[in-house]
Amino acid sequence: MKYLLLFTFIFSFNIATAQKAKAFQFYNEKGKKVSFTKLTKKLAKYDVILIGEHHNNAINHWLQLRITKALYAKKEAKLTLGAEMFERDNQQALNNYLKGNIAAKNLKDSMRLWNNFKTDYKPLVDFAKNNQLEFIATNIPRRYASIVAKKSLDSLNSVSPEEKKYMMQLPVEVTLETPGYPEMIEMMGDHAGSRAMNFVAAQAVKDATMAESIAKNLHEDYLFIHYNGDYHSKQHGGIYWYLKKLKPNLKIAVIQLFEAEDEKLSLPTENYIPTEFNLVLPKDMIKTY
Repeated sequence: MKYLLLFTFIFSFNIATAQKAKAFQFYNEKGKKVSFTKLTKKLAKYDVILIGEHHNNAINHWLQLRITKALYAKKEAKLTLGAEMFERDNQQALNNYLKGNIAAKNLKDSMRLWNNFKTDYKPLVDFAKNNQLEFIATNIPRRYASIVAKKSLDSLNSVSPEEKKYMMQLPVEVTLETPGYPEMIEMMGDHAGSRAMNFVAAQAVKDATMAESIAKNLHEDYLFIHYNGDYHSKQHGGIYWYLKKLKPNLKIAVIQLFEAEDEKLSLPTENYIPTEFNLVLPKDMIKTY
């Protein structure tokens, strides 16, 4: 009997402990907790949402899909989707898939897909396909960003007029006043040497192109949801910064991402610059790659 009571206590304790564990927690710009229901209600009032992600976090991707589905209902299907993971010169192939002209198994032959496309981004694309939504390939083709990183921003001036339609309009402003870019310089230390600003410029052409892609595909009363690496929009830098340059009156919400070790999933106490919404995930969450 005593063993049964001991087992019952241990089992009950483990269940209670597990129930305390959180998979995620949202906060607003004032650092107050926000429920998922309230979050989506508020997000529906914006023109553009930039959802930051850690590319290898499954909870992050699941929340992107949940948010998208909730906003689809709240906006009565008036949604446009877009993502960093698809490059402008792949838009036609993406459109063909959305229209059912390309089978899923053949999509990899028509587009440059990320290795985690099937598990993390295909559900979003399929949601757009099943609901006849636009899905915009927003990013600059990586070959051009690579040229900038290796040479300089000026190297894009030699690109043909036909190729330039796949990137933001030149010239593009690159400045360390953009949030996040000084941090890039600091992280590189002395290793990058004189090429440090080339790497910043490579980041900038991605951010500026994605911002321009969003701006060109806005529709009245529609909400544009964009999925991108957290670094591309955190602290109102990157895409946000360039999009505000193009459309100062645009109402943009950034969901930036943090990882916490404590069970309460608290926000950082240092070096924390809040955006409209801030997502905290467990640091020990298993990564997908």
